[in-house]
Amino acid sequence: LEYFMIQSLNQKSSEKMKKRKKMQKCHRVQPPQLEQPEKMPILKGEASHYDADLHNLLCCCQCADVAFCPEDLSTVVEAHKVILCSASHLFMLLFEVKSPADIRDASILRMAQSLFSVEAGAAHSVPPGVPVRVVVKDAIFCSCLPDILRFIYSGALHWERLEEDIKKKLKDPEKTEHVLEKVKCILKTPGKLGTVKDCRSHQIKRLCNTSLRLFFNTPVLADVIFKIQGATVPAHRAVLVARCEVMAAMFNGNYLEANSILVPVYGVSKDTFLSFLEYLYTDSCCPASILQAMSLLICAEMYQVMRLQHICELYIITQLQSMPSRELASTSLSIVSLLKKAKFHNSDCLSTWLLHFIATNYLIFSQKPEFQDLS
Repeated sequence: LEYFMIQSLNQKSSEKMKKRKKMQKCHRVQPPQLEQPEKMPILKGEASHYDADLHNLLCCCQCADVAFCPEDLSTVVEAHKVILCSASHLFMLLFEVKSPADIRDASILRMAQSLFSVEAGAAHSVPPGVPVRVVVKDAIFCSCLPDILRFIYSGALHWERLEEDIKKKLKDPEKTEHVLEKVKCILKTPGKLGTVKDCRSHQIKRLCNTSLRLFFNTPVLADVIFKIQGATVPAHRAVLVARCEVMAAMFNGNYLEANSILVPVYGVSKDTFLSFLEYLYTDSCCPASILQAMSLLICAEMYQVMRLQHICELYIITQLQSMPSRELASTSLSIVSLLKKAKFHNSDCLSTWLLHFIATNYLIFSQKPEFQDLS
């Protein structure tokens, strides 16, 4: 009995000690707990709509400078020289961008002569804004021309779809093969065989995207000249209208620029504007520095090309993230100035990221004179 009494007392005393310790913990002042810092905001790049832009250009036919028609002139299908020439050496020959000596492929020369007929002297005598008339001598090919142009303007990406569309329209295997053979010849590279395998290869899949670069900053087929900082930059309305809504509105019939060959550009440097045009033609850009990327971002905001703006934002962020702390402390680049420009030009994603970047590297930026300009 004495043993059990002692055990009971020990148990009660241990329970009292536990309760006392618990009470002390509750009343004791706890140290502050810091939450995990927020992660840097993540910017995602916008998907390319290059092929869709060119396809939409064909649908709206703004700034069209070619009119295809059958021999009886009953219908008209409009298109754009620069897009056609970017996709085909045959069209380069047809519109006098290249001479027969440059092509050096008898099959392309024969096809151009047998399939098309351009108005005599049209390359030089047609007034600006009036499409050049091209007669399509093959009636079967002419009936499929809208589908063929859709294929070319969409980046020559869907050969199988073109085959299906022509099969449905003609409902005759021999006629279908006849038209497809002509399309292969139109799209072939001089000196190479234009087989079905070639048409399905990766070489043709990005044809328009890479070939439009040939017409960037060149007077060949140019129908507008930008005057900037005392220099002139030739361009093609069709490409500008397809890729930039502001340009499309500017070259519409309601504005002065619609009927002007020479268009002045203000508020941007020549190099920045050339980089902007290069993006419109090629769907890519490679800024040389953070400051150049910011200038290009401002130009993209001016012309409302949102994808280019996002590309510049990502470039600036990537460059800043790769800077070591020592370089960040010694650089003459003003991050605060970048933040102000980003805010002023409605680059909300970049301004949010830069603010977070400054806060994360507070000890570095608080020592810089421009830190006092933050408000």
